[in-house]
Amino acid sequence: MAVISSAPPQPAGLASRARAPAWATRLLLLIVLMLCDTLAVNTALFGTYLWRVAAGDLSAYTPPSDPLLVPQLVVLVNGVFLVTFLGSGLYTLRRGISRIDELFKVVVAISLAMFGVVIGNYLLPSELPVTPQVLVMCWAVAAVATCTLRLFYRTSLYALRRRGFDARRVIIVGAREPGQVIAETIHRAPELGYYIQGFISDTTPVGTMVQGVPVLGSSASLGRVIRAAHADEVIIALSGRSSAEVMEIVALAEDEAVEIKIYPDAFQLIINPEVTVGDLSGLPLLPVKNVALDSPFNRALKRMLDVVFSCLVLIISSPFMLLIAGLVRLESPGPVFFVQERVGLDGKHFPTIKFRTMRADAPDLSSWTIENDPRVTTVGALLRRYSLDELPQFINVLRGEMSVVGPRPEQQKWVEQFSRNIPRYVRRHRQKAGITGWAQVNGLRGDTSIEERTRYDLYYVENWSLLFDIKIILKTAVGVLTGKVSGY
Repeated sequence: MAVISSAPPQPAGLASRARAPAWATRLLLLIVLMLCDTLAVNTALFGTYLWRVAAGDLSAYTPPSDPLLVPQLVVLVNGVFLVTFLGSGLYTLRRGISRIDELFKVVVAISLAMFGVVIGNYLLPSELPVTPQVLVMCWAVAAVATCTLRLFYRTSLYALRRRGFDARRVIIVGAREPGQVIAETIHRAPELGYYIQGFISDTTPVGTMVQGVPVLGSSASLGRVIRAAHADEVIIALSGRSSAEVMEIVALAEDEAVEIKIYPDAFQLIINPEVTVGDLSGLPLLPVKNVALDSPFNRALKRMLDVVFSCLVLIISSPFMLLIAGLVRLESPGPVFFVQERVGLDGKHFPTIKFRTMRADAPDLSSWTIENDPRVTTVGALLRRYSLDELPQFINVLRGEMSVVGPRPEQQKWVEQFSRNIPRYVRRHRQKAGITGWAQVNGLRGDTSIEERTRYDLYYVENWSLLFDIKIILKTAVGVLTGKVSGY
């Protein structure tokens, strides 16, 4: 892999990867951006009010009957703006987004947020000490201030990226025309912070320089090249390849801590609505893999949700769990809990804990559950209908063996069988096993298609977000209460 040393020289700030981990840099940028927005919104709110009062317009201010109303106003405004900006995708740190598009989204988000503040004002027990005229002026000032600060933020970030800050090491798969188009675009846009480490090609000899960038290896060596080059992103730019061939290349990189994107040909652009335009100066890129949970910050967020939610569930449900334990023991002889080894994160085994819903000798008869399983007890059928048998698994969550949301864990023998027969099945284990998951809330539980469940599980793993977890939890709660989410 000596050829990697022939990659084009890069800024000194890119030389030491340990100096600024990518997740830490992105967290810093996100915090700074949120502070800019917060400063703009609060300056607009208080600045507009003080200007109107200083101008002698005493009608701009209605004295509050309660001194807590002013901090209540501040919390309401900042909370509504934060939720609206998050929902509008304004904190998704895309590199190549058009400034015009961003500013348009800002104005729309601010308009929605101000509407939310007005609604909240009328829904509260007593109106907040700000008149509608002040809110209208605040909207205009907030739009101008937020757009101005975001332009300053973006300009400063572009200048820093030209010097190696927030850099992204890129490997381009394909050294022919599509790959060269990607390379030319990156060279023309240094403000995006992309630095090409090299090409991967099955037709151009290793060591050949293409547009000043070396060919580092063939597609078979992609994983090794990614590790040697410390790449952050892989862009697949191939033409005339079948989808199966492209996915084979994706499979070579998907176990590495990199983002994977495809530069699609015209046919892929027509049939795929998920193409993201603007990640690379207007070039369409199809995201294949999201590595959100490779970030320690995101893992910490998910763990925090797991701990808080599990503690609440266990505390609230503890009296019912005692009752369930008594009913299980009374109906049939045997232990209250059913403990079984399952496969979780990175293929590690752990003991899952559930209320026993079958006869004590059920594992000796079969290891796969079917609808109307004769081994299920009367109490067990009721527990399964409302998923109450899985309440003890929140103990697994607190112990760090499971997550509230994630792919359902399977036994080792089934994992081995499915891994041989189902492409990318093992990738489910890049995430902790969950009590509920995207497949489960879409009706894929028990004796259902493993291929279909795997597709849903992989979609979750590759598109994780905190809001996605919350959405699945809410859908699970509704499904449990209505009986639509239940096991056999």
